[in-house]
Amino acid sequence: MWIYILIAFLLLISELIYFKIADHFNIIDNPKKRGSHKQRTLRGGGIIFYFGVLFYFLMKGFMYPWFFIGLTLITFISFADDVKPRPSKRRLFFHFIAMSLIFYQLGLFEMPGYYFLVALVFCTGVLNAYNFMDGINGITGGYSIVVIASLWYINTFQIAFVDNSLIYIMLIALLVFCFFNCRKKAKCFPGDVGAISIAFIILFMLVSLILKTKDLTYIILLGLYGVDSILTIIHRIMLRENIFKPHRKHMYQIMANELKIPHLVVSGIYCLVQALITVGLIMVEHTYWYMFVVIAVLCVVYVLFMRKYFKLQKV
Repeated sequence: MWIYILIAFLLLISELIYFKIADHFNIIDNPKKRGSHKQRTLRGGGIIFYFGVLFYFLMKGFMYPWFFIGLTLITFISFADDVKPRPSKRRLFFHFIAMSLIFYQLGLFEMPGYYFLVALVFCTGVLNAYNFMDGINGITGGYSIVVIASLWYINTFQIAFVDNSLIYIMLIALLVFCFFNCRKKAKCFPGDVGAISIAFIILFMLVSLILKTKDLTYIILLGLYGVDSILTIIHRIMLRENIFKPHRKHMYQIMANELKIPHLVVSGIYCLVQALITVGLIMVEHTYWYMFVVIAVLCVVYVLFMRKYFKLQKV
């Protein structure tokens, strides 16, 4: 118990020190036409997710070394991108290498080659989708707490697939971050370093769970993010837009910007919906049918929402 209190204190101090560094080196998000914020805010506060894993790595005698090396690589390139935008090809190269290190840690290299390629493309897509979904206060931290808390429940009461200490420390890191981010006027944003590193950590746990159970339905733990991200990409392709350029066409962005719903309310809706999806997954027996039904319902809701409110979107 005391070790977790100490880690919480160290993470809090680390975050405050980072604020001083970010302010000194002008690592700041300025309001943009395509953004959802009106004031200058420190960027990169999510770097404490890496510090959380670093403390875990040292506390546990260098457990999961390849995962930690992969996280270090992806944190480096993401933070560098927060400081000064880097070419997308360079970032993707780091993402592929980092994900490959997770797969090596989990023994995925021993499986047929097509499993590796499919998993590599899918997981790299999830990394970037998680980053796309980071656009309003509270959504990255809150949604990640829901996902990791769900993984904790499965790991504790159903089937063990990862060291619970890693889950506890990540929940502590998320709570520290949310203290500064889940506000009407956020003290900091997670930045690419936060959104992508927490996605990488979640993927390590999720892939571990899927390999342990051989049950792909656990991807529904990211169901709401997945549907919003994929359908938004399809929508933008239909509009003949460059999907790699910033935009405000996600459902949560229209809720926050055009419908003027407070950021924390929108984030809370996303967290609640994902929590309900997870509860359903844990309770039902026919999980594949459940997954298909949930995805179908989410798709219908997305389409109906866009048909009614997308016309309000101006950017």
